[in-house]
Amino acid sequence: MNKAVFLAGALMLGAIACDDPTAPISRPINLWYQLEPSGVILHWDPVLDANLEVYNVYGRLDGSSVYDLRGTTTSPSFHDEGQPDLEYRVTAVSVEGVESDFSEEVIIDERLRLESPAAIWTVSLDGAILVAWDDNAFINEPDGFKNYRVYSTGYDLDADLCDEVWTLEGTTVSPEFLVSVLTNGVPLCFGVSAESIEGWESMWSALIADTPRPEARNVLLTPQQVDLAFSGFRFFEDTNVDGFADDNELGLIRAGNRPDIDFVIDLSAPDVFIQPVRTGVEVALYPGGLVDDLTSITVAPVGGYSPVAITAEPGFGYVFEIDEGDGFFRYGAIRVTHVGQQFIIFDWSYQTDPGNPELSIRGGLPASDKGGLIVKGHK
Repeated sequence: MNKAVFLAGALMLGAIACDDPTAPISRPINLWYQLEPSGVILHWDPVLDANLEVYNVYGRLDGSSVYDLRGTTTSPSFHDEGQPDLEYRVTAVSVEGVESDFSEEVIIDERLRLESPAAIWTVSLDGAILVAWDDNAFINEPDGFKNYRVYSTGYDLDADLCDEVWTLEGTTVSPEFLVSVLTNGVPLCFGVSAESIEGWESMWSALIADTPRPEARNVLLTPQQVDLAFSGFRFFEDTNVDGFADDNELGLIRAGNRPDIDFVIDLSAPDVFIQPVRTGVEVALYPGGLVDDLTSITVAPVGGYSPVAITAEPGFGYVFEIDEGDGFFRYGAIRVTHVGQQFIIFDWSYQTDPGNPELSIRGGLPASDKGGLIVKGHK
């Protein structure tokens, strides 16, 4: 065969091979990472191939889990926001959809991080949520500790899922943080990390959901036998029928002979009683009876509610289950601070989110599972 012809044929075959849509594409190499307060940034060498379209980034939470697709990018870097995975790998994908082999894996080096907070809990407040956690990151490495970082996002109570886009609420050197100016009845998720003096961020704490709710302190009612006009109470009435709990629709003191109140204070000397009134309202003693504060009344108990009157005792907590007839229960709580023959004084809270039993933190008491629980009416 003529040498020139042979060379021309070889060049043609080479050109055909380059245009082969099934031809493999090189895998990314030199994968490394950079920790930042908002997550982790992955970097790798660009794949120099004209057929390159995108990179796929995969991650997994531990060494035994399956890799999940974290995202796709056209750049040789990727910012994985929020709580990072433990291990990552990257592939290149051609315009024809052919995916390369995995890059080498990169493991987020925990030796460069502080410990994540070992536990996290919350206290539901009026228009606010107090987030608190174990101080182990500081206690175990005080010389390397800089601060804690508190994150929040929305929470879908129906699906028991936190939203994907997180916001930094702020930083603090204390193991607690008050998140304020919140809308009552709107659930949120929270997570906390610890940042070292070098700027490395720990893995996040466990995630926790909570819902702010209205409350008031030192409300005075009289027994109906003493002053009927100030003996009744209703947690919430949507008087303008707009579906929202306005301030003037909450904590309503009314006459004890009205059929639309939640409960009335009744005197049968020497005892004072809390008597549910309108249909669908029942009351239960909070598990354990005595509570230190209104915020100690955590998640509404699973059962034990009754329309029968219950004795009012100083320092005791009571939870009301209210069936509004729309398929969901509402929950209110009171903590009685004073009981006398002429009047009682109590603090109250009310969860405006339908079906949500969260009244405050869990507190270790036997109560409904707050993880995504919606309590539906059935009576």
